[in-house]
Amino acid sequence: MSNEYTVSAPANIAFIKYWGATDLERAIPCNASISMTLRECVSRTTVRVLAPGAPDEVWHATDGGMTPADGAFRDRALAHLERLRGWAKTDRGLAVATRNSFPAAAGIASSASGFAALTVAALGALGVEATTQELSVLARRSGSGSASRSVMGGYVQWPDGDDPEAPARQLAPASHWDLRDVVVLVQIGPKGVSSLDGHRRATSSPHYERRQALIPDRLAAVRAAIEARDLERLGPVIEEDAIELHLIAMSSTPSIFYWRPATLRVLEAVRRMRHCGIEAWSTMDAGANVHVICTPQAEAEVVAELEQLDGVHGVIRDGVGNGPEPIRGSLFEESRS
Repeated sequence: MSNEYTVSAPANIAFIKYWGATDLERAIPCNASISMTLRECVSRTTVRVLAPGAPDEVWHATDGGMTPADGAFRDRALAHLERLRGWAKTDRGLAVATRNSFPAAAGIASSASGFAALTVAALGALGVEATTQELSVLARRSGSGSASRSVMGGYVQWPDGDDPEAPARQLAPASHWDLRDVVVLVQIGPKGVSSLDGHRRATSSPHYERRQALIPDRLAAVRAAIEARDLERLGPVIEEDAIELHLIAMSSTPSIFYWRPATLRVLEAVRRMRHCGIEAWSTMDAGANVHVICTPQAEAEVVAELEQLDGVHGVIRDGVGNGPEPIRGSLFEESRS
């Protein structure tokens, strides 16, 4: 049995959003979703195997050393370790160290990357083999539905088929279409209302059922656009779906306003660029930050236009990636140096 295992797992950006669940604790979605796996926004996680019966540990790795995790993340991580231990049929304790390359809880899918990394690293440390489909289901059981997509690279749909508990399926590998994602940071700290609370309130919106009726056609349109590598077909659909998610959040009870003034500046700037012939389309998860999907040829111009806007704290230049990968090194050992 391996004593320790380190993984880098990416966030993803949903083109068609998962918003609302029939069973939130188990992340059973009301609708299917499609995402693009990223490559730069990642969670790096080391899991170390402890003695049988030893209490689990969860740590945040920082430049200054190790800090014990607390709050909701610690509780969710400990609960997920218990699930993974049951699936692996072991009583070994597990110590976890994790850090992100991007702001957490800010609408950039840190739960997706975090729980995908935790799932893959824990099973790797325990020496338990799992298929990609099994990893997808196990990652979802963390309560982060988007984590089920982050265990796969490229373009991913979840769930696959009519079974809401089915794993995700890769629609196309990263090599199929080199799209870029310019992540525009207008909020660095955690958002005021978590995605879990947003899911809970979603069905209270009077617009929720209408979006559900539109989802099947949107899914088909996005799949066709990915297959054809056609950004002009993809862009309007993903922009519409993102705005509608926020419409539902704003009209939920109680209402949720994720946007900041700079969010609107970015959205307007993206539309302005399109009028000037630049292929760029906006999408957003549950948060104030904006993802701008564009071609490699447009990326530099998009960055130059958006990073100078008032209220923008910076940008992350990202793009489609290949999914989780084992990496050398240990966050536990790095914290001692």
